[in-house]
Amino acid sequence: MSSTLKNLSDFSHLQVGNAENLKFAIVVSQWNAQITGALLNGAYKGLLDHGAKEENIELIEVPGSYELISGSDIALRNQELDAVITLGCVIQGETRHFDFICDAVANGTAQVGIKYNKPVIFGVLTTDNQEQALDRAGGKHGNKGEEAAITAIQMANIHKNH
Repeated sequence: MSSTLKNLSDFSHLQVGNAENLKFAIVVSQWNAQITGALLNGAYKGLLDHGAKEENIELIEVPGSYELISGSDIALRNQELDAVITLGCVIQGETRHFDFICDAVANGTAQVGIKYNKPVIFGVLTTDNQEQALDRAGGKHGNKGEEAAITAIQMANIHKNH
């Protein structure tokens, strides 16, 4: 389904579940701060709107998207969490740097989740340009940070119940 047709952050058709007794870490990249700050606001709002307690949400800031992998590992190694949300933004440039970073972050995030048997949610925008990123960080296509929070709640509840 094409994202040009709708706001992707409409969760009215989903049973999200309650986050009241869940603990989360949000690991957010400082690079592309205008975008990642908006993603962070969306994720935080999404968690609170579904019952998460502020004291059960830890924020970990890392320098860039590549460091989301280490940040997630550190969060899960040092505390009992139900899910980790990673938030970053990698915008296509003129070199292959984009391809290497996006691939590494996606694979690394998955590996951390497998290592700890916990949901680690990939909330990283991989866009062609700044406009596409803004559209997905609270713009016309919703907020990928909020989507990541909803996914974290759903996956944490699945993990607890199975």
